[in-house]
Amino acid sequence: MATREVTASSQPAASARTISVTQNYRGPLAIVTTLFFMWGFLTCLNDVLVPHLKSIFDLSFAQVMLVQFAFFSAYFLFSVPWSKIVNAIGYQRTMVVGLLTMAVGALLFVPAASAVSYPLFLTALLVLATGITGLQVSANPYVDLLGNPETASSRLDLTQAFNSLGTTIAPKIGGLLILSAGPLAVEQIRQLSPQALHAYRVQQAGSVKMPYTVISIALVLLAVVIGIFKLPKIETGKDLPGEKINDSIWKHRNLVLGVVGLFAYVGAEVSIGSFLVNYFGLPEIAGFSPMTAAGFVSFYWAGSMAGRFLGAPLLRRIKAGYLLALCALCAAALISVSMGLGGHSAMWTILAVGLFNSIMFPTIFSLGVAELGPLTGNGSGVLNMAIVGGAILPVIQGVIADRVGLHHAFILPVICYLYILFYGLSGSKPNSERYARV
Repeated sequence: MATREVTASSQPAASARTISVTQNYRGPLAIVTTLFFMWGFLTCLNDVLVPHLKSIFDLSFAQVMLVQFAFFSAYFLFSVPWSKIVNAIGYQRTMVVGLLTMAVGALLFVPAASAVSYPLFLTALLVLATGITGLQVSANPYVDLLGNPETASSRLDLTQAFNSLGTTIAPKIGGLLILSAGPLAVEQIRQLSPQALHAYRVQQAGSVKMPYTVISIALVLLAVVIGIFKLPKIETGKDLPGEKINDSIWKHRNLVLGVVGLFAYVGAEVSIGSFLVNYFGLPEIAGFSPMTAAGFVSFYWAGSMAGRFLGAPLLRRIKAGYLLALCALCAAALISVSMGLGGHSAMWTILAVGLFNSIMFPTIFSLGVAELGPLTGNGSGVLNMAIVGGAILPVIQGVIADRVGLHHAFILPVICYLYILFYGLSGSKPNSERYARV
């Protein structure tokens, strides 16, 4: 027996949804959309931090992937606590708390750079991602509820497009601000005396101070704006007294297999993005400097943004599972071609994967919660926790890269996309069991 539990990620009671649809919500929607842009920008900035910290601390690929592990672990650790916070203080205040938490995390980059401490960098990333998790838990359902239920999908698509805008420009800006001072080659670093090595690391690490200080200030200012802006009040979900469901989320194969699918998708997307700067720096690929390579990473995320605009009309004409399977097949094929080639052909084929990543998250999510009925809230929470794939799979790919080389380590994302292919064709079909009320 599973009692109905409605969290911040769930659909609240009908009364909460039926707010006035005649009111103009463009202003509030525009304000909240800035949050999507900000967390997209900061998430993708990790793709610049990975090669930067790898060079500073002379890390292996597995060690530097702790950047993504620290960041994406926050989704697994703090999604449920943030849901409880939303229910306690509401959507708007949770957004403010999330932004202030992010500001603290961004500011921690300053002492981390001064102390040249990799563990402190990881701590800063965990705190930053904890705040972003709060925004995800509060802003996503708020946008969904902000206006006419029939247009909820279009509102979410619009805000997600601005999230993609943030991920698109972050590598370019981050490359200019953080990677502008060309790092020494590994062989040169290892020949430095202890004093010279420390001075080099202090100088290189210092390049993050100004960008993240500005980010911290911007986050505080945004928190003030969100706090004083009169956003429409939407009640959080409440337990319906006396209502129980004779069902369990674990009886729904489309959800269980969807959790694995979302884990695989986020892990594959993050793994690819995390290694692109180093991949493009390989002599057999492009031989780019880190700053030049970071600029090209923007094409990966721009493809995802473009694909979201293209995917919306296609999803109205093609069954979601079939389109998901097609995109997964194309992604796996492009990575395989890149692994088999060299030069700029290998570079552009793997960048094109971003275009086919575009529809995967919302499609897997919607297929995963299909026919869950009153268990949709619990299912949504479990799916949100699956984002931890972005913490685990990049580390595994790093271990593979340390052993067989970076060029062939992309076999892991290929396996992930093949699973998503299976999910789109078969695993996403709901079973015949329906929930029963007692």
